[in-house]
Amino acid sequence: MPSWQSYVINPVLRLFVKRRLAKAQTPLEARAAFECLSAPAVSGVSFEADVVGGVPGEWATGTAQAAGVMLYLHGGGYFACSPATHRPITGGFAAHGFAVFAPRYRLAPEHPFPAAVDDALACYRAALVTHGAARLVMAGDSAGGGLALATLLAARKAELAMPAGLVLFSPWTDLAATGASIKANAERESLLVGSRIAEVAALYLQGVNPETPLASPLYGDLRGLPRTLIQVSDREILLDDSRRIAEKIKAEGGWVKLSIWPNLPHVWQISQSFLPEARQALAQAADFAKSTLASCA
Repeated sequence: MPSWQSYVINPVLRLFVKRRLAKAQTPLEARAAFECLSAPAVSGVSFEADVVGGVPGEWATGTAQAAGVMLYLHGGGYFACSPATHRPITGGFAAHGFAVFAPRYRLAPEHPFPAAVDDALACYRAALVTHGAARLVMAGDSAGGGLALATLLAARKAELAMPAGLVLFSPWTDLAATGASIKANAERESLLVGSRIAEVAALYLQGVNPETPLASPLYGDLRGLPRTLIQVSDREILLDDSRRIAEKIKAEGGWVKLSIWPNLPHVWQISQSFLPEARQALAQAADFAKSTLASCA
């Protein structure tokens, strides 16, 4: 049963964030709208700047001995947000026993596709060398979830080992915007503006075909991926991006768990200081990631 907090957060986001995104005339204005989503970090977790594979970012670490290493790719439509905006998530995973590195990958429009993929792959390659595939989990939300998938497709092409597991929160997997939920959930969605999805994709792609697999993993070869957990809400415009990628992973012989949650906003996990469902989702994701590490031990 949805919490009372979920009935509060949706209208608040619609009023203070979605409205600003709908009215934004430039990428800078839209970036500012996303920045107001910043929430308190998790107590007992420290953040330290570092560079991994030539890509700047930050580590989130808790007080417990790390169960494994997580490479976390933040969302933001490939044009907004940063490791700092997503500290409630990276800090949440750190509190559950992970050493989490969130790279500050380059953003569009200043750095269009494939800059984000190049940065994420460089970071992943370096993490493999330092920590080993069996100790590594990949994760990401929204555009960062699509980027996590794209990174693993690029890693497989480069004949690199796959990580132990993959965790995706409401991943954006189809920049061609063909999912039926983009229109079906346009009014129910409390954060993203469905009518502007193609515009955001074009900002990142700069003329590249949106069905290019490293931009839209839904159109790629998904064989050989690690065990995958996908969390998404039933009211998101990107619901079908999660459903269809899960179906394709299964069809191509992979293992995937699709977890659909009721009455929650896009990437609700970032609201763990307020939403009980966010804390529950992070706990589920952390447990899943630990189980994938244990299976590789």
